[in-house]
Amino acid sequence: MRMLLALLLGMGCAACNSPRGSEDPAPASAPSVFSGELSDYWYQGEAELNVYDLEQARYGELREGQAVLIQVTEPFLAGRQVKDEGHNTEAGGSTTVLKTNLIRRFVTGIYDYSVMTSVFTPTDGQAFPRTLKVTTSSQDWCGQSYTQLNHTGGEAWRMELRSYFEREGDQTESLAADFLEDEVFNRIRIGGELPEGRFSVIPATGYLLMTHQPYTASPAEATNTAQGDSLRTYTLAFSELKRTLEVTYEAAPPYTIRGWKETYPSGDQLLTTTATLSSQRTEPYWSQNANANLPLRAELGLQ
Repeated sequence: MRMLLALLLGMGCAACNSPRGSEDPAPASAPSVFSGELSDYWYQGEAELNVYDLEQARYGELREGQAVLIQVTEPFLAGRQVKDEGHNTEAGGSTTVLKTNLIRRFVTGIYDYSVMTSVFTPTDGQAFPRTLKVTTSSQDWCGQSYTQLNHTGGEAWRMELRSYFEREGDQTESLAADFLEDEVFNRIRIGGELPEGRFSVIPATGYLLMTHQPYTASPAEATNTAQGDSLRTYTLAFSELKRTLEVTYEAAPPYTIRGWKETYPSGDQLLTTTATLSSQRTEPYWSQNANANLPLRAELGLQ
């Protein structure tokens, strides 16, 4: 078994004690120490493939769909923040990351949506204390939008937004290196204690793209509660956004994510997106690209 070195989120100063408005204190940074470990489960030369039944909130209604969660370790060039394919010219610049690819597909009336988020979190938290990169793209019949966050090596994220919407246009900005909602799945799978309490969190980039919210951190209350003997639920509650994320996962390694719920305003009402695990297996999917491999999709229940 490989022991994971302490993951230092290093989110900055302790909680501010000055009042925010008349009552609420300003949100603190997330706790500065994050520890965990990855077992040999993640070093078998295969990826974990998870398929979820999805009910996605969009335009004030719930839409049936499917989510696919692919998680795998791979070598990553920390400087260029791309996969290390063996052409590395950066001395000591390669590290191992836990990569998440989350793909959500659903239909709105006559047309369909596809939203994909990729998250790259180093497993050596002492050398690389933060998630290095997040990308999200959204495609529908109206057009497509894309956003990317890169950790710049200091206390900042470099955010790029490319959108066909006039009110968003093309943006490149620097954001404070607050905790990311997008990294919750990776932090769960790595193990250790998840940050709890009230602190600033940058909401999920998929949510920001689909709701056209500004790319700013928002105060969130984080809790991690037991659900019986075998499950836990990690919750991020954003009071200002009227948004809540609940991720339910197995309490024992490898901490399988059983499902999640996202509640937020859609149209003129609060709706809850739900994803429930329906199948799971590990496969070297990158080598299974022949027509002869098509039956594997049916075995996973992929549409």
